[in-house]
Amino acid sequence: MVNIVLDVDVVVNLVSHLVSQEEQSEVYSLLQNQIDAQENRFWVVSAALPLISHLLGKEAGDKWKDFLDQVQVLSSYGLEMKESFSQKDSLATMTLKAVQSLHNNWVVLSEKEDFIASHEKVVAVSKLATISQISDNSLPFIDLQTQQERILPQIERNIANVLRHGKYIMGPEISNLEKNLCSFLDVKHSISCASGTDALLMALMAYEIGPGDIIFTSPFTFIATAEVVQLLGATTIFVDIDPSTYNISPEKLREAITQAKAEGKGRLRGIIPVDLFGLPADYDAIEAIAKEEDIFVLEDAAQSMGAIYKGRRACSFGHLATTSFFPAKPLGGYGDGGGIFTNDDALAEKLRSIRVHGQGSNKYDNVRIGINGRLDAMQAAVLLPKLEIFPEELEARQRVAQTYNQKLAGLVEVPHTPEGCQSAWAQYSVLSDYRSECQSALKDAGIPTAVYYPKPLHRQDAFSHLGYKMGDFPVTDAVSEKIFSLPMHPYLTEEQIDRIANVIRKVVDSQQTKESVAVGS
Repeated sequence: MVNIVLDVDVVVNLVSHLVSQEEQSEVYSLLQNQIDAQENRFWVVSAALPLISHLLGKEAGDKWKDFLDQVQVLSSYGLEMKESFSQKDSLATMTLKAVQSLHNNWVVLSEKEDFIASHEKVVAVSKLATISQISDNSLPFIDLQTQQERILPQIERNIANVLRHGKYIMGPEISNLEKNLCSFLDVKHSISCASGTDALLMALMAYEIGPGDIIFTSPFTFIATAEVVQLLGATTIFVDIDPSTYNISPEKLREAITQAKAEGKGRLRGIIPVDLFGLPADYDAIEAIAKEEDIFVLEDAAQSMGAIYKGRRACSFGHLATTSFFPAKPLGGYGDGGGIFTNDDALAEKLRSIRVHGQGSNKYDNVRIGINGRLDAMQAAVLLPKLEIFPEELEARQRVAQTYNQKLAGLVEVPHTPEGCQSAWAQYSVLSDYRSECQSALKDAGIPTAVYYPKPLHRQDAFSHLGYKMGDFPVTDAVSEKIFSLPMHPYLTEEQIDRIANVIRKVVDSQQTKESVAVGS
């Protein structure tokens, strides 16, 4: 999809024909058809709106309003407008400044010969049929740019509102976001905070976790999950993962609990299952174990916002759940952010206190030790319009994952999704004996990859005091040697997935041919 910015003359000609109902030229008919079909994204620069309205006159009426409903309005900022008035063609200058918000994926359609001659990406409206996707043939690992272009006016409006009301800390955007998240997740309480790590830390602080306490979690996750346990002086006991889901194994969890009790290592307090890559853990089994042992379950849903487990959304399991709004997450802001979710009134009250330095009845009444863990109003302003399109993006992620599964079947080990589950697809991760060869070939083709996680937590220096070594968690160690992640986002096309799959197919065919020759010789 290309961002096509319409110059003043193009808009006036198009709308004037709609008003007069005169037969349009072939190119303007094509333009109107493309606008109707939303084949590309069409924009009008805000600075041009008064002039267009004046040129069309009052008789344009509803046709002008209908046209505006079909296009996006691209903001012109006051300082840039002021600077543009010193130029010969101030509106052309303003247009070229405004389109920078669209990064590199744009073209301006114009009828003005001087404007067309001034910039290679300003083209005559007569060449509309020749415009194709503007691309350097590379693929983003996560495409935040396309998403931003889709909701740019809403994001700009929300940010402008924050600047206007000046309530940068705990402004109205925070309560609006928390309310909307409660509705989306069907939970009673949503407590936003400064990051996904703070969310985990605050959750454990609410349970007063400290020295002598034991928390069980997976070694196959980002360090934050176990880092917060150690920050509070508690002990992490790692539990190996299920070989098909890469989430914590309920069977191994039960074994680890039995062993910890037998060895008297400390007070068993909680379990932190991680919904890895967006797939919910096996909460029926985990919650049953926790109930038997009278310990809490803290769902680490940093990657799984929007996922489904047996009819319920991720972030609604256990005694409380946490998530991250880091930009790369399925629902991400433009900086750090996080959230905590629970149906427990007392726990929610405690968390809101911890979020603001253990605040009691007022900011100078501190009833417990807390942190400065508030989410910025600016981040909430960005997250609000993202949440509006999130359900649609989740559906698109399912289509992308299904297409990947079909194209890559037999080439690599594709992700397994248990019955009754739906992943949020934060990452699309596969296993292959030819990981390094695939990554190298994909890089040469301009396709990024990543490895989550090359060195599991039990082998990290930060946790060396726990005494774990290579081989203690054989499934985790084996998966970490073969896993790699491919580009994953809602805007990935089938053509792009074909391109990725073709590269992997060539690598696999080549490697298998070499192995066959070696065996034959």
